[in-house]
Amino acid sequence: MTSPEAGAAPVPMSERAGARLVALDIDGTVLLEDESFSPGVESAVSEAVRRGHIVTLATGRSWEATHPVLVRLGLDPEFVVSANGATIMERDPAEKTGYRRHTIETFQPAEVLTHLEQHLPDANYMVELGDGTRLFTSFMDDWDLSRPNARQATIAEMKEHEVTRVVVVSPDHDNGQFVDFVEEMGLHQVSYAVGWSAWLDIAPQGIDKSTALEQVRGMLGLPRESVVVMGDGRNDIQMLEWARDGGGAAVVMGQAVPEVAECGSFLTGDVHEGGVAQAFARLGLAG
Repeated sequence: MTSPEAGAAPVPMSERAGARLVALDIDGTVLLEDESFSPGVESAVSEAVRRGHIVTLATGRSWEATHPVLVRLGLDPEFVVSANGATIMERDPAEKTGYRRHTIETFQPAEVLTHLEQHLPDANYMVELGDGTRLFTSFMDDWDLSRPNARQATIAEMKEHEVTRVVVVSPDHDNGQFVDFVEEMGLHQVSYAVGWSAWLDIAPQGIDKSTALEQVRGMLGLPRESVVVMGDGRNDIQMLEWARDGGGAAVVMGQAVPEVAECGSFLTGDVHEGGVAQAFARLGLAG
């Protein structure tokens, strides 16, 4: 189910001459494990914006976990992509965070949750609703479940809601085992990505960061070749291929696994080495 709000009209290219749309993943790209910035990111982003480029975020995080990073970077782009493309936020000064939900992609998770229960009965489950509410079976710190709109629930209750995503963490698998396990599981009618750990993120079918960024690009009136994306995870593969195949730049962080690295235009330094700042300098966006 798609729930677009009133859309913004494309901004004429004449008003954006030479501008590039730069979409950054957050975890493992902009931020280190301890939530500190990768070296040089803040100054590189600031310089790119000063030069007239449009820098935004495209992340698997919820909007509530994305907004603080946007603020810390001093960014206020017209659109931000969160929930792996299931949510596009549009700038709106009337809202408390300065943004409102422009597009929300949801699906009914009952079938996939039933399937997952059969294969992963001991896993931890979370679903995110269209308004950002999170329901979870077990508390986990890295799910950002301490906020007021998150609460514990049964899988049966989760099945009753339309959701933007289903997240599954399996303590019984390491990363390599989990990738193989998920492929053998035979998920249908959904899009999914496996994270660095035994972490499965399930989105509505056909929805990922690239589909959301294509909408954003169209609303901004920018050509495909103006796009720059940077990421490091399996959930970045589609947006990397989208940017690369459209004539833009697809930058892969140095620590990415080979299946992600092969999707990019070039490999930059890893997140600890300041890979984003290095890529900004290489592309002439800053530095």
